[in-house]
Amino acid sequence: MKSKVLTMREAVSSLVHDGDTVVIEGFTHLICFAAGHEIIRQKRRDLTLCRLTPDLIYDQMIGAGCARKLVFSWAGNPGVGSLHSFRRILEGKTAGKLEIEEYSHFGMVARFSAGAARLPFWPMRNYKGTDLPEANPLIRTVRCPYTGEDLATVPALNPDVTIVHAQRADQDGNTQIWGLLGVQKEAAFASKRVIVVVEELVDEKVVRSDPNRTLIPGFIVDAVVVEPWGAHPSYAQGYYDRDNDFYVAWEDISKDPVKFQTYLDEYVFGVPDRKAYMAKSKGLAERLNAKDKVCQGVNYGF
Repeated sequence: MKSKVLTMREAVSSLVHDGDTVVIEGFTHLICFAAGHEIIRQKRRDLTLCRLTPDLIYDQMIGAGCARKLVFSWAGNPGVGSLHSFRRILEGKTAGKLEIEEYSHFGMVARFSAGAARLPFWPMRNYKGTDLPEANPLIRTVRCPYTGEDLATVPALNPDVTIVHAQRADQDGNTQIWGLLGVQKEAAFASKRVIVVVEELVDEKVVRSDPNRTLIPGFIVDAVVVEPWGAHPSYAQGYYDRDNDFYVAWEDISKDPVKFQTYLDEYVFGVPDRKAYMAKSKGLAERLNAKDKVCQGVNYGF
């Protein structure tokens, strides 16, 4: 059987195409910046980018010209400020156009859940009292056949490719995550193709020894990429901490188109892969490496 273990360059080249609907998920935790950088390096164009909280990586991809459309529920640099590449294109201060399609957080969760369940839509209540349905005609209503009440609905989202960063996987793609979760599982099950990027490739027996941590089963995974530090500046629980200094610094970088391009030239186009990116970031590993805090083991015996 052909190996699923690929380099990032191989995975993006074979599985991410111009015009695709692409999801890079992770809620603060485990956001795959390495995959976003490789998509920028390969100059993918006309992408529809979907994500609950498009933060710095989508700001970089939008500023690099990868995106045609953004489907999202909140956009910003968490705790710091705006996404200035995103703002510039929406405000007409830079060349190009970007379509936007906005939902609430749970609206996006519901879209992925419907996609994962292969349902056409998902009902919900949380649009009452908001004007989002006026801004987004895809938010509609349906009459409940049991109670007769009107419920809001959102359409299923079935991406072309979902990219999930995780702590570890085996070579078949059985993927384990612990710590803060987002909608990685739903986005993966909803997607046509799945790339899993991990800090560590482990033997199948490691996965089998703690099966409840397996969030994404190998049978839906198309490629496994081993990319230590691939989530930086976000974090990977048990491997490295969030680089808060980077998020603060990004405010100044992203405000200035010249500084933004300089960043891309040095840290994206100027390196061939994540290993080279880390080599340019002197002292980063020492500053952010996680200290051991191991949970008590679990007895799975009968």
